[in-house]
Amino acid sequence: MPTEFTPIPALIGGAMIGLAAVLLLALVGRVAGISGILNGAIEQHDGRAWRWSFLIGLVAGAALWFALGSGVSPPRTGFPLPWLIAAGLLVGFGTRLGSGCTSGHGICGLARLSKRSLAAVVAFMGAGIATVFVLRHAFGLLP
Repeated sequence: MPTEFTPIPALIGGAMIGLAAVLLLALVGRVAGISGILNGAIEQHDGRAWRWSFLIGLVAGAALWFALGSGVSPPRTGFPLPWLIAAGLLVGFGTRLGSGCTSGHGICGLARLSKRSLAAVVAFMGAGIATVFVLRHAFGLLP
């Protein structure tokens, strides 16, 4: 199955994510784990401004990309609402269980040579690979 590999936008996006993580650590002293930032924006009283700014910038950046990007594929739609809710709850449970999200462990944790983050990345990547394999090859549900 052919895919559209676009290395330049991927490289630019990865560099921007890395730059945002470095700037957040250098300027605020915090790791750019989205689940922790969201949790702190909701539950903590101090540091809310930078957290909400980061989250709004995250959403605004994606909206800007879709609004201005030429040849950008629209997001997939038409998913059943119960499946979306179940997926969201599972992701939330996984971030609590793993003490962080994929962005925190995969980008920032690995960059700091965290053993806990390495274990988390191996676990969630392994689970993702196994899930795709089973759904695609055992059940034929994915193209």
